[in-house]
Amino acid sequence: MGKTISHLRALRNPLPVKDGLNASRIRFPEHTAPLSAYEWLLRVVARQRYRHPSDTDAEVAARFNRGEVVDCYAQPISPDQLMHPGENMWFYRIPAEETPVPFPIRTLAQTQSLLVIDKPPFLATMPRGRHIVETALTKLRRETGNDDLIPAHRLDRLTSGVLAFIVRRQDRGIYQNLFAASKTDKCYEAIADYRPDLFPQESLPLQWTSRLAKTPGTVDARVIDGPANTHTTVIRITPLNSTEQSSIEAIYGPQPPQARYELRPLTGKTHQLRVHMCAAGVPILGDPIYPTVLDHLGADFTKPLQLVAKSLSFVDPLSEEHMCFSSSYPTPLTL
Repeated sequence: MGKTISHLRALRNPLPVKDGLNASRIRFPEHTAPLSAYEWLLRVVARQRYRHPSDTDAEVAARFNRGEVVDCYAQPISPDQLMHPGENMWFYRIPAEETPVPFPIRTLAQTQSLLVIDKPPFLATMPRGRHIVETALTKLRRETGNDDLIPAHRLDRLTSGVLAFIVRRQDRGIYQNLFAASKTDKCYEAIADYRPDLFPQESLPLQWTSRLAKTPGTVDARVIDGPANTHTTVIRITPLNSTEQSSIEAIYGPQPPQARYELRPLTGKTHQLRVHMCAAGVPILGDPIYPTVLDHLGADFTKPLQLVAKSLSFVDPLSEEHMCFSSSYPTPLTL
């Protein structure tokens, strides 16, 4: 669907959450001749990159019959109504078929305001692109029955570990501001080649800074010229023992000596740690994007990305208590 459909950001969604999923909004394009609502929605559904086989022309018509195609005032739109440039329409998409992620979501803690989980690898944080149902947000909404649930921050789909969700609508702003202002302490652990020639112990801690950019529609971020917008501290590098090395090689085949990198990001750009590790000459083991984009893009559930969000801590802005949550996933990560 590209840029035609987006989950509501600037406007409040007039349709309720349905089966854990928000309704989608489409905006009639500028400089386009008016078109009936039915014909327009038919075109949008037909152009979806990921389309469910049951999302037929008849199903598009059925949405109108059920009153599930509405305007910004939650008023049903007639299929014959002419749509004009700049007008919005909301409807429920039918998610395409997805391969189930075979790992459970573990609850680490729950308070009145937060639900903190141990996210498994391969599970996206929230719906996007081809991953709609197989996401932590959709699964947790269905499991808890709480449609107000939203993530306070995000983890990459391939990254495992601590992920916090906001439970109540009225608390969203205060927790989102907490994470946006980087008033949290995050610790990650990654497995990569042990390179004491590049990073002697006396050089620690290291500071990695760069300017990252990611073009919409591409899978990889890149380092570009300009003022730094990312900052990662490498706290500790510990070579794996023989047992840990053997466990890694049982999954990925023979490997050079590996080490555990303790990382503390001060910023939270997409793929920041993965790009920083790769740029430093030690790409994270199991990464299907850096340094080379692979065809399967992390579809092999037996070979996870060796990156775990190990801990998250902050002063709760409501209770003023110091909160600390730790992942149960070990590094090296074996499933």
